[in-house]
Order: sequence, then structure tokens, then C-alpha cells
Amino acid sequence: MAHKKAGGSTSNGRDSNPKFRGVKRFGGQTVKSGEVLIRQKGFWFRPGANTHVGKDWTIHASVDGVVDFSKKRLLKFNGKRERCTVVHVRP
Repeated sequence: MAHKKAGGSTSNGRDSNPKFRGVKRFGGQTVKSGEVLIRQKGFWFRPGANTHVGKDWTIHASVDGVVDFSKKRLLKFNGKRERCTVVHVRP
């Protein structure tokens, strides 16, 4: 008979790969068309002038220019107003 019980695996020891999200180009920086400005999960930052959104909520520059951030109050579907940050590219 075995002296020790067979050791099972622990529930620890696993971790997900990094997603590298966040702001990639900050205000005042020059960008080229198609560059990634922000990688995000959900709409933390909203697209503004001369930007577009990818299917994974990544905001890209549509034209060459300078990045600019601004605050805006948007009306949500439930009637509340929400402050959000909008990303623009000034050509």
C-alpha cells in the first residue's frame, strides 16, 4: 500500500496573458493615419473628430495630425448624463 496519497493539482498557478490595453498616444503627440490611439475594453474613451473605432473598441486615427482629448457630457438611454473623455485628431 502507498504511504502517501497521490498529489493532485492545485487550483493556483494559472494566469491570463497580458492584453496591453491603455492610451498609446497622448495629447499633443503627432500621429499618422491608421495609428492606434487607445486600446480598450468597452467605451471608456469615445471617438471624436477624425477617429474611428475597431470591432474590439480600439480607437484609430483617420487622418494625420495631433491628438487632442476633451471632456463631454453624453445623455444615456436611461436619461442620466455621463461624463466621458472624447479623443480627437486635429489635422
